[in-house]
Amino acid sequence: MSQAIEIKVPDIGDYDAVPVIEVHVKPGDSIDAEDALVTLESDKATMDVPSPQGGVVKEVRIKVGDNVAEGSVLVMLEPAGQAAAAPAPAAAPAPAAAAPAPAAAAAPAAPAPAPAAAPAGGGGIIEVKVPDIGDYDAVPVIEVHVKAGDTINAEDAVVTLESDKATMDVPSPQGGVVKEVKVKVGDNVAEGTLLLILEGAAAAAAPAAAAAAPAPAPAASAPAPAPAPAAAAPAPAAAPAAAPAAAGAIGKAAHASPSVRKFARELGVDVSRVPGTGPKGRITQEDVQGYVKGVMSGQAAAPAQAAAAGAGGGELGLLPWPKVDFTRFGEVESKALSRIKKISGANLHRNWVMIPHVTNHDEADITELEAFRVQLNKENEKAGIKVTMLAFMIKATVAALKKFPNFNASLDGDNLVLKKYFNVGFAADTPNGLVVPVIKDADKKGVLEISQEMNELAKLARDGKLKPDQMQGGCFSISSLGGIGGTYFTPIINAPEVAIMGVCKSYQKPVWDGKQFVPRLTLPLSLSWDHRVIDGAEAARFNTYFGQLLADFRRILL
Repeated sequence: MSQAIEIKVPDIGDYDAVPVIEVHVKPGDSIDAEDALVTLESDKATMDVPSPQGGVVKEVRIKVGDNVAEGSVLVMLEPAGQAAAAPAPAAAPAPAAAAPAPAAAAAPAAPAPAPAAAPAGGGGIIEVKVPDIGDYDAVPVIEVHVKAGDTINAEDAVVTLESDKATMDVPSPQGGVVKEVKVKVGDNVAEGTLLLILEGAAAAAAPAAAAAAPAPAPAASAPAPAPAPAAAAPAPAAAPAAAPAAAGAIGKAAHASPSVRKFARELGVDVSRVPGTGPKGRITQEDVQGYVKGVMSGQAAAPAQAAAAGAGGGELGLLPWPKVDFTRFGEVESKALSRIKKISGANLHRNWVMIPHVTNHDEADITELEAFRVQLNKENEKAGIKVTMLAFMIKATVAALKKFPNFNASLDGDNLVLKKYFNVGFAADTPNGLVVPVIKDADKKGVLEISQEMNELAKLARDGKLKPDQMQGGCFSISSLGGIGGTYFTPIINAPEVAIMGVCKSYQKPVWDGKQFVPRLTLPLSLSWDHRVIDGAEAARFNTYFGQLLADFRRILL
């Protein structure tokens, strides 16, 4: 008898939720060993997952858009040697498939009791209006906490109004499902203004009862299987119940007094992100203070929140980006951001906000080093190895990291992790966005070996074929704009690293040698560093030493 085997996602590094962007096979396909089954896309690259052996695909367990991790089952594969035996038992399941048909035929009769459940509920559709708010007749809506389809409880805030004296939440008079929201942020309302249409909790329960009604129908024809679906049905119902309990969920209805809301606004905090510890989850002033402490210490900076913050102001309480109709000014084209740019943008935003950046600018005289580089390229022309200035900078970085170990470190809470290995990343520009491949153990490699490895990694980056482990484990990064231009810039630190070197295009500069001005090839340096780990004097020494190494590469031997 043939035995299908599970084909799982192999080791893909530290990623635990990588989306499937392509599925290359379907049930019945015959494939060979190393044929691509699916394509995954991390925040830095795409990767094909090959089949470890040939055979016939019996079942595909994933689809485009699913998130997978190491060990996730992709397909069920019947190995090539067993494929010939598969057709024989295929006819056997056919009669079995006919057996459920009568049960299916009985199903249409089951919904008949459903209308009986409707009179049992007394909720109905109700209009939620603005209650008595005093003498005000035009109060602006500053927050809308619900949307159509939301399930809310009695006393949950539906909107927040702001008068010239205070802000006030308008609570729902009862629980139920929001059918329609009649107002939006910026609308002016008064007593009696319709806010939303609500389906009362009892009425909302009626469709659930109707949906459950078909379950007893199969029991008449097959009593044994019936209890299994019935027992399974309540299990998913527990999931929505847990959802409102999740503290700090983005977009949740925030229960806070006007004074607490004002306090949160003064601190630049989105009150809907703050988990409440008061009665019924109400947010107190202490909750806001605790949340701010958590954000400042980096505990609340989840990637999803970072992405949301980049879109609309987020944790900093900044004004949201204005909605502009650019077509009023001329012809436009809308182009979706690549996944790499979306995710790297959120990471860069987080790093820029959470890390106290300082940038030191300096220059290095690379006149002799450039002459040596040109000579090396002539000598290795037949070998096809092209040496770039970046390869020398990677070797100089290793020497500088050894002399200044605080630059080869990462923060771990209150501890500084000093690394004894030397992996140097270099920023690579690709059609889909910026990626940072890493040269591992750069201290054990020569300039020629580093140059060859850089060329290989850069090609993989351009083709979107970098593996996760080729972009992990960096100690220090170099961002080079030498082939493009510019003078100085402020590179953003690639956390969890604590520093990054930026270099621009070299230029000829007149330098006084004691007798006359002579042209010297000068390389601009921009060193960004984390002020939590490194101080200004140490950064200046690092930058100076780095420039000295490039000016006289013999120093690297000392």
